[in-house]
Amino acid sequence: MTRFGYTLMTEQSGPRELVRYAVAAEQRGFDLLVSSDHYSPWLTEQGHAPYAWTVLGAVAQATERAELMTYVTCPTMRYHPAVVAQKAATLGLLSEGRFTLGVGSGENLNEHVIGQGWPAVATRQEMLAEAIEVIRALHTGELVDHAGQYFDVASARIWDLPEEPVRIGVAVGGPRAIDQLAPLADHMIAVEPDADLVSTWNDAEGAPRIGDGGARAIGQVPICWAPTEEEGRALAHEQFRWSVGGWDVNADLPTPAGFASATQFVRASDVAENIPCGPDLDAIAEAVLAYPRAGFTDVALVQVGDRYQQQFLDEVAEPLLERLRSAG
Repeated sequence: MTRFGYTLMTEQSGPRELVRYAVAAEQRGFDLLVSSDHYSPWLTEQGHAPYAWTVLGAVAQATERAELMTYVTCPTMRYHPAVVAQKAATLGLLSEGRFTLGVGSGENLNEHVIGQGWPAVATRQEMLAEAIEVIRALHTGELVDHAGQYFDVASARIWDLPEEPVRIGVAVGGPRAIDQLAPLADHMIAVEPDADLVSTWNDAEGAPRIGDGGARAIGQVPICWAPTEEEGRALAHEQFRWSVGGWDVNADLPTPAGFASATQFVRASDVAENIPCGPDLDAIAEAVLAYPRAGFTDVALVQVGDRYQQQFLDEVAEPLLERLRSAG
């Protein structure tokens, strides 16, 4: 059965609000709470970027049932993988085993802040593969020394570990990333309902197979519920026009000013082509269900913007989840 998640968007809400939304989302029946991990919002109109790991620590204590996940953390530049290993282990303990570490190759928007430049995508994927190996080694609880191509670890040990190692999901967008990263991961993460990604993952040598209680394929879909379609389209354009550029563009832009410049000619109708906007729950459900139809086991909803977030949770989440589960 498909698990349906709720996204804690650190770019569009403050930390106290995010914790409150997480509690409400669990109460309304969401199975999974995923958090973005940004140093900066994509657009100044979004206006937020609290530290995701502090928020997740609070959420772990404020919730009881829902699984938690980073969607996604880059463990290669802004964070050294040895530090990510410690943070993930601590969250595993605080959540009593409910936490999954979602990792990816990152965005210039967040990683450029440490002043070390922005590598090409092939290099970033090599760095991510090595980072996962470092995290896995540290999660054994053994003393680790590592002298790698990108990372050094000297006499490091994680002292507080959950009984079961933290599961790792890895973000992939194509065959090359899958071949390189799938054998190192427990779960697949993707942002398009692409059945070819699932089949390519399952065919990759050494990859854990998706489905049948094994690996999970975890997707994410933006929606913009609003009292009217017009309000939804306006909000989606204000908050999410950055998404029209696609990953190849978005991964390389360094600042909100860059995203503003790149999206200055994007229209509300352009955004609405990819994001269901307004009160029509059938249209929203259709966008969400594209993921399980493509073979994904999990899909996390992004309710765009902070403006209607509480109303969405109070009035819309339960009937929407009922539709989704009935269709599933």
